[in-house]
Amino acid sequence: MTKKVVFITGSAKRIGAHTARYLHNLNYNLVLHCNRSVDEAQALMIELNNKRENSARLIIGDLCDFQTLQELADKAWQAFGRLDVLINNASSFYPTAVGQITLDSWQDLMGSNVQAPLFLSQYLAPQLALQKGVIINMVDIHAQRPLKQHTVYSMAKAALVTMTQSLAQELAPDIRVNGVAPGAILWPEQTLDQQNKDLVLQQIPAQKLGTPQDIAQAIGYLIDAQYVNGQILAVDGGRSVVSSSKA
Repeated sequence: MTKKVVFITGSAKRIGAHTARYLHNLNYNLVLHCNRSVDEAQALMIELNNKRENSARLIIGDLCDFQTLQELADKAWQAFGRLDVLINNASSFYPTAVGQITLDSWQDLMGSNVQAPLFLSQYLAPQLALQKGVIINMVDIHAQRPLKQHTVYSMAKAALVTMTQSLAQELAPDIRVNGVAPGAILWPEQTLDQQNKDLVLQQIPAQKLGTPQDIAQAIGYLIDAQYVNGQILAVDGGRSVVSSSKA
Protein backbone atom coordinates (compact mmCIF):
# COMPACT_ATOMS: atom_id res chain seq x y z
CA MET A 1 0.00 0.00 0.00
CA THR A 2 1.28 3.49 -0.83
CA LYS A 3 2.27 5.34 2.32
CA LYS A 4 0.42 8.49 3.28
CA VAL A 5 2.28 11.74 2.72
CA VAL A 6 2.48 14.76 5.03
CA PHE A 7 3.76 18.20 4.01
CA ILE A 8 4.95 20.32 6.97
CA THR A 9 5.96 23.93 6.41
CA GLY A 10 8.75 25.23 8.61
CA SER A 11 9.89 21.74 9.57
CA ALA A 12 13.63 22.30 10.01
CA LYS A 13 13.59 23.03 13.73
CA ARG A 14 11.64 23.06 16.96
CA ILE A 15 8.00 21.87 16.85
CA GLY A 16 8.02 21.33 13.09
CA ALA A 17 11.02 19.02 13.20
CA HIS A 18 9.69 17.10 16.20
CA THR A 19 6.34 16.63 14.48
CA ALA A 20 8.11 15.35 11.37
CA ARG A 21 9.98 12.75 13.41
CA TYR A 22 6.81 11.75 15.26
CA LEU A 23 4.77 11.23 12.09
CA HIS A 24 7.68 9.49 10.38
CA ASN A 25 7.70 6.99 13.25
CA LEU A 26 4.01 6.40 12.48
CA ASN A 27 5.04 5.36 8.96
CA TYR A 28 4.14 8.53 7.07
CA ASN A 29 6.33 9.84 4.28
CA LEU A 30 7.39 13.44 4.82
CA VAL A 31 7.77 16.48 2.60
CA LEU A 32 9.89 18.86 4.66
CA HIS A 33 10.13 22.58 4.04
CA CYS A 34 12.46 25.38 5.05
CA ASN A 35 13.48 28.81 3.91
CA ARG A 36 16.71 29.88 5.62
CA SER A 37 17.38 26.86 7.88
CA VAL A 38 18.69 24.73 5.03
CA ASP A 39 21.43 22.91 6.96
CA GLU A 40 19.04 21.81 9.70
CA ALA A 41 16.40 20.73 7.19
CA GLN A 42 18.86 18.73 5.11
CA ALA A 43 20.19 17.03 8.24
CA LEU A 44 16.64 16.07 9.24
CA MET A 45 15.91 14.71 5.76
CA ILE A 46 19.06 12.58 5.88
CA GLU A 47 18.17 11.36 9.37
CA LEU A 48 14.69 10.26 8.28
CA ASN A 49 15.92 8.65 5.08
CA ASN A 50 18.55 6.72 7.03
CA LYS A 51 15.76 5.28 9.15
CA ARG A 52 13.56 4.47 6.15
CA GLU A 53 14.88 4.79 2.61
CA ASN A 54 13.24 7.39 0.33
CA SER A 55 10.76 8.46 3.00
CA ALA A 56 11.56 12.18 3.18
CA ARG A 57 12.02 14.95 0.62
CA LEU A 58 12.86 18.63 1.10
CA ILE A 59 11.58 21.73 -0.65
CA ILE A 60 13.01 25.20 -0.05
CA GLY A 61 11.26 28.53 -0.47
CA ASP A 62 10.09 31.78 1.08
CA LEU A 63 6.45 31.48 2.15
CA CYS A 64 6.14 35.25 2.27
CA ASP A 65 6.93 35.52 -1.44
CA PHE A 66 3.50 35.12 -3.00
CA GLN A 67 4.95 34.28 -6.39
CA THR A 68 6.61 31.10 -5.04
CA LEU A 69 3.56 29.56 -3.32
CA GLN A 70 2.11 27.82 -6.37
CA GLU A 71 5.54 26.34 -7.17
CA LEU A 72 6.00 25.14 -3.57
CA ALA A 73 2.55 23.55 -3.60
CA ASP A 74 3.31 21.75 -6.87
CA LYS A 75 6.63 20.46 -5.56
CA ALA A 76 4.98 19.30 -2.31
CA TRP A 77 2.53 16.90 -3.96
CA GLN A 78 4.86 15.93 -6.78
CA ALA A 79 7.51 14.78 -4.27
CA PHE A 80 5.67 11.46 -3.80
CA GLY A 81 2.84 11.84 -6.30
CA ARG A 82 0.18 12.26 -3.61
CA LEU A 83 -0.62 14.34 -0.54
CA ASP A 84 -2.73 13.35 2.46
CA VAL A 85 -1.96 16.00 5.08
CA LEU A 86 -0.94 19.67 4.95
CA ILE A 87 0.40 21.10 8.21
CA ASN A 88 0.75 24.89 8.06
CA ASN A 89 3.35 25.13 10.80
CA ALA A 90 5.74 27.88 9.66
CA SER A 91 5.28 31.10 11.58
CA SER A 92 7.15 34.32 12.24
CA PHE A 93 6.83 35.57 15.83
CA TYR A 94 8.20 38.78 17.32
CA PRO A 95 6.88 41.96 18.96
CA THR A 96 5.55 44.89 16.93
CA ALA A 97 4.87 47.67 19.39
CA VAL A 98 2.61 50.47 18.18
CA GLY A 99 4.85 53.13 16.71
CA GLN A 100 7.32 50.52 15.48
CA ILE A 101 5.08 48.54 13.09
CA THR A 102 6.53 48.55 9.58
CA LEU A 103 5.28 47.33 6.22
CA ASP A 104 8.02 44.68 6.26
CA SER A 105 6.92 43.30 9.64
CA TRP A 106 3.28 43.37 8.53
CA GLN A 107 4.05 41.47 5.33
CA ASP A 108 6.26 38.96 7.17
CA LEU A 109 3.82 38.18 9.99
CA MET A 110 0.74 38.15 7.78
CA GLY A 111 2.58 36.35 5.00
CA SER A 112 3.80 33.44 7.11
CA ASN A 113 0.76 33.12 9.38
CA VAL A 114 -2.16 33.85 7.01
CA GLN A 115 -1.27 34.28 3.35
CA ALA A 116 0.83 31.13 2.99
CA PRO A 117 -1.61 28.82 4.83
CA LEU A 118 -4.53 30.15 2.78
CA PHE A 119 -2.95 29.84 -0.65
CA LEU A 120 -1.19 26.54 0.05
CA SER A 121 -4.56 25.19 1.18
CA GLN A 122 -6.17 26.49 -2.00
CA TYR A 123 -3.48 25.18 -4.33
CA LEU A 124 -3.28 21.77 -2.63
CA ALA A 125 -7.01 21.24 -2.07
CA PRO A 126 -7.48 19.17 -5.27
CA GLN A 127 -4.70 16.76 -4.27
CA LEU A 128 -5.88 16.54 -0.67
CA ALA A 129 -9.45 15.90 -1.76
CA LEU A 130 -8.35 12.86 -3.74
CA GLN A 131 -7.16 11.27 -0.48
CA LYS A 132 -9.95 12.57 1.79
CA GLY A 133 -7.15 14.59 3.32
CA VAL A 134 -6.55 16.87 6.26
CA ILE A 135 -5.31 20.42 6.78
CA ILE A 136 -3.96 21.33 10.21
CA ASN A 137 -3.13 24.95 10.99
CA MET A 138 -0.83 25.92 13.85
CA VAL A 139 -2.70 28.69 15.59
CA ASP A 140 -1.92 30.15 19.04
CA ILE A 141 -3.81 30.77 22.24
CA HIS A 142 -3.04 34.47 21.62
CA ALA A 143 -5.50 34.43 18.73
CA GLN A 144 -8.18 34.61 21.42
CA ARG A 145 -6.16 36.44 24.05
CA PRO A 146 -3.95 38.96 22.23
CA LEU A 147 -0.42 39.45 23.50
CA LYS A 148 0.71 42.94 24.44
CA GLN A 149 3.07 44.52 21.87
CA HIS A 150 2.34 41.65 19.46
CA THR A 151 -0.66 43.21 17.72
CA VAL A 152 0.19 42.10 14.19
CA TYR A 153 1.06 38.54 15.25
CA SER A 154 -2.13 38.23 17.32
CA MET A 155 -4.20 39.59 14.42
CA ALA A 156 -2.59 37.10 12.05
CA LYS A 157 -3.33 34.13 14.29
CA ALA A 158 -6.91 35.32 14.82
CA ALA A 159 -7.32 35.43 11.03
CA LEU A 160 -5.91 31.91 10.82
CA VAL A 161 -8.54 30.68 13.29
CA THR A 162 -11.30 32.19 11.16
CA MET A 163 -9.76 30.73 8.03
CA THR A 164 -9.66 27.28 9.66
CA GLN A 165 -13.33 27.44 10.59
CA SER A 166 -14.38 28.78 7.19
CA LEU A 167 -12.40 26.25 5.15
CA ALA A 168 -13.73 23.44 7.35
CA GLN A 169 -17.14 24.24 5.91
CA GLU A 170 -16.11 25.03 2.35
CA LEU A 171 -13.82 22.04 1.79
CA ALA A 172 -16.03 19.44 3.51
CA PRO A 173 -16.74 16.60 3.07
CA ASP A 174 -13.59 15.83 1.11
CA ILE A 175 -11.10 17.64 3.37
CA ARG A 176 -11.18 18.19 7.12
CA VAL A 177 -9.59 21.40 8.46
CA ASN A 178 -8.60 21.85 12.11
CA GLY A 179 -6.15 23.84 14.18
CA VAL A 180 -3.80 23.33 17.09
CA ALA A 181 -3.30 26.23 19.49
CA PRO A 182 -0.11 25.71 21.51
CA GLY A 183 0.44 27.47 24.78
CA ALA A 184 3.90 27.68 26.31
CA ILE A 185 5.71 24.78 24.68
CA LEU A 186 9.23 26.05 24.08
CA TRP A 187 10.62 29.36 25.24
CA PRO A 188 10.85 31.81 22.32
CA GLU A 189 14.15 31.97 20.48
CA GLN A 190 14.31 35.54 21.76
CA THR A 191 15.71 35.27 25.29
CA LEU A 192 13.33 35.69 28.23
CA ASP A 193 14.69 36.46 31.66
CA GLN A 194 13.80 34.20 34.57
CA GLN A 195 11.25 36.66 35.98
CA ASN A 196 9.23 36.60 32.77
CA LYS A 197 9.49 32.82 32.55
CA ASP A 198 8.17 32.52 36.11
CA LEU A 199 5.31 34.88 35.26
CA VAL A 200 4.27 32.69 32.32
CA LEU A 201 4.39 29.52 34.42
CA GLN A 202 2.19 31.14 37.08
CA GLN A 203 -0.54 31.54 34.43
CA ILE A 204 -0.60 27.82 33.60
CA PRO A 205 -2.69 25.51 35.80
CA ALA A 206 -0.34 22.63 34.92
CA GLN A 207 2.54 24.77 36.29
CA LYS A 208 4.98 23.63 33.61
CA LEU A 209 5.90 24.05 29.99
CA GLY A 210 4.49 21.68 27.45
CA THR A 211 6.73 19.76 25.08
CA PRO A 212 6.90 19.39 21.30
CA GLN A 213 5.69 15.83 21.85
CA ASP A 214 2.40 17.21 23.21
CA ILE A 215 1.87 19.13 19.97
CA ALA A 216 2.88 16.22 17.77
CA GLN A 217 0.44 13.92 19.58
CA ALA A 218 -2.37 16.46 19.11
CA ILE A 219 -1.59 16.64 15.40
CA GLY A 220 -1.55 12.87 15.16
CA TYR A 221 -4.97 12.76 16.80
CA LEU A 222 -6.45 15.32 14.42
CA ILE A 223 -5.10 13.46 11.40
CA ASP A 224 -6.93 10.30 12.49
CA ALA A 225 -10.08 11.84 14.03
CA GLN A 226 -12.48 11.38 11.12
CA TYR A 227 -15.42 13.20 12.72
CA VAL A 228 -13.48 16.22 13.98
CA ASN A 229 -13.70 19.23 11.68
CA GLY A 230 -13.45 22.99 12.17
CA GLN A 231 -12.03 22.68 15.68
CA ILE A 232 -9.18 24.47 17.44
CA LEU A 233 -7.48 22.17 19.93
CA ALA A 234 -5.73 24.10 22.69
CA VAL A 235 -2.62 22.35 23.99
CA ASP A 236 -1.67 24.71 26.76
CA GLY A 237 -1.84 23.08 30.19
CA GLY A 238 -5.14 24.84 30.87
CA ARG A 239 -3.82 28.35 30.34
CA SER A 240 -6.61 29.35 27.97
CA VAL A 241 -9.31 28.67 30.58
CA VAL A 242 -7.72 30.91 33.22
CA SER A 243 -9.62 34.20 33.53
CA SER A 244 -8.00 37.13 31.75
CA SER A 245 -7.64 38.96 35.06
CA LYS A 246 -5.22 36.28 36.24
CA ALA A 247 -3.37 35.69 32.97
